[in-house]
Amino acid sequence: MSLADQLQAAVTSGHLLPASLENIKALLAASDNPVYRASIEELAAAGEWAELNDRFFQALKFGTGGLRGRTIGKIVTKAERGAAPADQRPDHPCVGTNSMNFYNVSRATRGLVTYIKAWRENAKLGGKPSIVFSHDTRLFSPEFAKFCAKIATDCGADVYLFDGCRATPEMSFAVRQLRADAGVMLTASHNPPHDNGYKVNFNDGAGIVEPHATGIIKDVNAIKDESYTALPEAEQGKLTLLGDEMDQQYLARVETMMLQPELLKQEKAKALKIVFTALHGTGGVLVPVLLKKLGFTFLTVPEQDVRDGRFPTVKSPNPENASALQMAVDLANKEGADIIIGTDPDCDRMGVGVRDSSGKMVLLTGNQVGSLMGWYRIKTMLDLGILNDGNKANAVLLKTFVTSPMQDAIAAKYGIKCVNTLTGFKWIGAKLAKYEARLPAEILKTYRDLNAADSRAARLKHSTFLVFGGEESYGYMGDDFSRDKDGNGAVVMFAELAAYAASLGLTVAGLLDKVYCEVGYFLERNESKVFEGATGAAQIAKLADSYGSNPPKEVDGSAVIKVRDFRKDEIADEEGEVVQKEKMLFVDLADGRSFAVRPSGTEPKIKYYMFGRSVPAAGQSLSADELAAAKAKVSAGLASMWAWLDKDIDARLAE
Repeated sequence: MSLADQLQAAVTSGHLLPASLENIKALLAASDNPVYRASIEELAAAGEWAELNDRFFQALKFGTGGLRGRTIGKIVTKAERGAAPADQRPDHPCVGTNSMNFYNVSRATRGLVTYIKAWRENAKLGGKPSIVFSHDTRLFSPEFAKFCAKIATDCGADVYLFDGCRATPEMSFAVRQLRADAGVMLTASHNPPHDNGYKVNFNDGAGIVEPHATGIIKDVNAIKDESYTALPEAEQGKLTLLGDEMDQQYLARVETMMLQPELLKQEKAKALKIVFTALHGTGGVLVPVLLKKLGFTFLTVPEQDVRDGRFPTVKSPNPENASALQMAVDLANKEGADIIIGTDPDCDRMGVGVRDSSGKMVLLTGNQVGSLMGWYRIKTMLDLGILNDGNKANAVLLKTFVTSPMQDAIAAKYGIKCVNTLTGFKWIGAKLAKYEARLPAEILKTYRDLNAADSRAARLKHSTFLVFGGEESYGYMGDDFSRDKDGNGAVVMFAELAAYAASLGLTVAGLLDKVYCEVGYFLERNESKVFEGATGAAQIAKLADSYGSNPPKEVDGSAVIKVRDFRKDEIADEEGEVVQKEKMLFVDLADGRSFAVRPSGTEPKIKYYMFGRSVPAAGQSLSADELAAAKAKVSAGLASMWAWLDKDIDARLAE
């Protein structure tokens, strides 16, 4: 039986989705790559229809951030494996229209160049487009980056390509410094080893938003073919490699994020010992350089210094997960270190562990870390006179709606504006773009070249100055020279915070309790349900839609007093700007608890964000005993809420 007959028979029998068949035909028509046909034939012959459906049920969608998907299949075919040993990376990435492979990154790059050319023409800018390409340590990331750079230059764009792996925030910084039209990072951030992605930032260095998002998506999705014709040599773009010079420019700005370098002259702060792990990723490029230059005492996890996209020492390279940081914890216990810090493969997220009152190493959540760093930076800038009663109205803390309301409370305590955005750092970047655009024209001309002090002064006088930005998913920002969450900068900010706590004779956990007593106890619990593949995508959509059409009226014994449906309600932020529609629902309960639910934009899961709090009366603070009681009560309340929601999820899927 021919391959075509096998596939048609599988559709008839219900094993293969009709959409999968159409996409298989489209891929085979678009390319003569023998690995494609051989892999499809092998999977069909073995009756691996679930695998074929996962690979082909859709064309990998170029979303508002780019692409993300499997680059290593659940089943690796012999054609994909090639001559590579079983314990090594296959010779070829996962074949499929729904996979991260050369076919899809080719489409993405050609569509991006097409859009930028038209955008430049409409803006009457003239000249060639320019794009910065960078990559992390993931499987196929270096190859994808070089491949994309070649395509872009062939299609008439000037390209800046980093000479090795670098962090996402440095890519963003380079876009701004080089006045490039866009930047591309080959990464799947903190996803498991089998994934990769293609992340696009626009000319402000931030993730793409409208109108660029829709325009780029349209041009990418219009491309079905793998082949293309290079422009005549005279019309092609120029390739420039980026290396140490760009590193030094970026490092110089990151160093300025430390507000009180004199802390490390104090004996208690000098004694602070840090364990850092890059989790096999790009954090190992610059974080050790930064810590050494700033004077911190630190050591790294040698096994995880190795840049390896298989991430062999962890199940998943996600610093949100305790298991990913276990080797750092073990080393810290052996060496008597005070804190551990870990960054994800593209070094835009940071997770930490600190000693509690008993000396045990405990991991802080992204909400706790962000709240502490936001508190410290606001307080310190006021103490140093950077902020004062005359200018603090022009300062802002930026966070997402699903990030801890503790940060809203901290900002309010100090008289600083707090503005909430949709989930995703691109929305924080979009706010920063608007603040930058308000600067006088004569400042705007050289704004990206200003030093930290002059940049801050310009924003405080003429626009809005970012004190701190963050999201619950372990992403943080301390300045606007890069327009993405910055693991390098986060390490500097957190290490300084730990040094400050040590200078007071406190652990970081003790300092956090001190802040809780000031503003109230806030606790968040994040859970998610994973639904993979074609079937999973349908389940996620069904579940998300059910909350919009049938929101709960009661949750865990407490009445629902308010529902905010971001899909259809008109919702404005604290500056009066109406936010874009999003598949997210917020539910507030009569007993003070609340939760939000939204499908992930980058992973096959639906996320639940739960919030609880116990705050003192106005002008009061919590005592140590009151704080202990609040911790127990709020924690129990969130555990009970999740048990209720978990059952409700099953009921909604069964409908």
